[in-house]
Amino acid sequence: MTFAQFMSILRARWKVALAVLLATVGLTLLISLLMPKQYKAIASVVIDFKPDPISAMLNGGIPTPGFMATQVDIIQSDRVAQRVVRNLKLADNPQIRKQWQDEANGEGSIESWLGTVFQKNMDVVPSRESSVIQVSYKAGDPRFAAALANAFVKAYIDTSLELRVDPARRYSNFFEAQSKEAREALEAAQTKLSSFQKDNGIIASDERLDIENARLNELSTQLTALQALAAESSSRQAQAQGAQGDRMQEVLNNSLILGIKADINRGEARLQEMSTRYGDSHPSVLEAKANLAELRSRLDSETKKVVSGVGLNNNVNRQREADIRASLEAQRAKVLKLKAVRDEGLVIMRDVENAQRAYDAVRQRYIQTNLESQTTQSNVNMLTEAVPPITPSSPRLVLNTLLALLGGILLAIGTALFLELRDRRVRNLDDVVAALDLPVIGNLDKPGSKSGKRGGHSIMRQRLLAPLPESGRGA
Repeated sequence: MTFAQFMSILRARWKVALAVLLATVGLTLLISLLMPKQYKAIASVVIDFKPDPISAMLNGGIPTPGFMATQVDIIQSDRVAQRVVRNLKLADNPQIRKQWQDEANGEGSIESWLGTVFQKNMDVVPSRESSVIQVSYKAGDPRFAAALANAFVKAYIDTSLELRVDPARRYSNFFEAQSKEAREALEAAQTKLSSFQKDNGIIASDERLDIENARLNELSTQLTALQALAAESSSRQAQAQGAQGDRMQEVLNNSLILGIKADINRGEARLQEMSTRYGDSHPSVLEAKANLAELRSRLDSETKKVVSGVGLNNNVNRQREADIRASLEAQRAKVLKLKAVRDEGLVIMRDVENAQRAYDAVRQRYIQTNLESQTTQSNVNMLTEAVPPITPSSPRLVLNTLLALLGGILLAIGTALFLELRDRRVRNLDDVVAALDLPVIGNLDKPGSKSGKRGGHSIMRQRLLAPLPESGRGA
C-alpha cells in the first residue's frame, strides 16, 4: 500500500475514524473521572554503610547491588507487613476482623491477611547510586497513605535491628558457653604446669639450666687440665721406675740430695788423699770408706723417696682425674635430665599459652557479640517522613487524555483499514492499475470542478501513466 492509497482511505472513511477517536478519548475521560482518587505518600530511609563501632566489620563505603536488593526484599517481606499490623493494632479492630471473616472465611491469621492487603498498595524504589530507599503507599485517604508509609518504614527499621540483634544474641550465648569451656581448659593446663614445676622443683628452669651448663663446662675444663697433668706425671713415673730415676728433675733439684752428693764428692776426695798417704789398711782410710758408704746409702734412700713421691703424685693425679670424670658424667646426666624436664615443661607451657590464646579469642568474641546483642541503634535511619499528599497521584487526567488520544488515533486508523479491507473500493489511479492490470492513458476531472475550467471551456488534462503497446503505435 502506497502513501497515496493510505491517505485516500483515510479521506474516504474519516467520519468512522473520527468517531472511534472521539469515543476512545471520551470513554477514557469518563473512566478517569469516575475512578476514585488515589493519594501516594512517600517516606525514605538512608542506610549507613560506615564500619560498625562495636563489631568493627568493614562493610565498605559503597552499598553493593545485592545488599540493596536484600533490603528491598526485607521491606517487602511478610515479617515487616505483619509488624505494621501489630504496631497499628489493626487486628483488634472489630470491623477489620469482620471483613477478614467475610473475605478469608477466618482462615489463616488476620495479621497475615492484612499484611498481604497492605503489600499490594506498597511500593519500594531503591536509589541506583546512593543508599537511599523510598517507600510509597497508595490509598484513597491521604492521611491513611502517609500513616501506612511511615508505619512500613518504622517496621523496617525495627526489623533490621532485630535481624542484627537476634543473631548476635544467639552468638553471645554460644560464645559464653565456649568461654566457660576455654577457661576450664586454661585452668586445667595451669594446674598441670604448677604440679609439674612443684614435682621437679623448677622455679626458673632456664636460669637453673644455665648454672648447670656453666658447672658442666667448668668440670670439663678441669678434666682436660687433670688429664694433661696425669699424662705428665705418668711419664715422669715411668722415667723414675727406669734406669734414669736419678736424673729426674725432682732428684736433681732436691737440696738434701745435692748436699749428700756434695758430701760424697768431698768424702771421695778425702779418701783418695788418705789412701795415697796412709794406704788402704789404715784405720782412717777404713773410717773414711765407711762414711762414704753411709753417704751413698743415704743418697739412694733419699733418691728412692723422691722417686716414690713422683709415683704417689701420679696416683693422686689419676685419682683426681677419675673423680673429676665421675663428677663430669654426673653433671652431664643432670644437665640432660634438666633439658628433658625443661622440654616437657615447655610442652606444658605451650599448652597453657594455647589455652590462654583460645580463651582470649573466645572471650573477645563473647564481649563483642554481647555488646552487639545489647545495641539499640540500627544502621537504617529515616531520611524523610511521609506527609499527607495534597494532590492525588491517580487518576492522572492529562496523562490519560494524551494516552487515550494516541491510542484513539491508532485505533481509528486500524478501524479504517479494517473496514477498507472488508469493502475494498477504487480510490485513485493506483487502485485502477492494480485492479485491471492495464495502463491508464489519462483521467478527467469531475464535472464542475475548478481545475476543469480555464478560459470559458473545459480542457482535457491528459496524463500518460504507461507506454502504449507496440501494435497501437504502428496503427
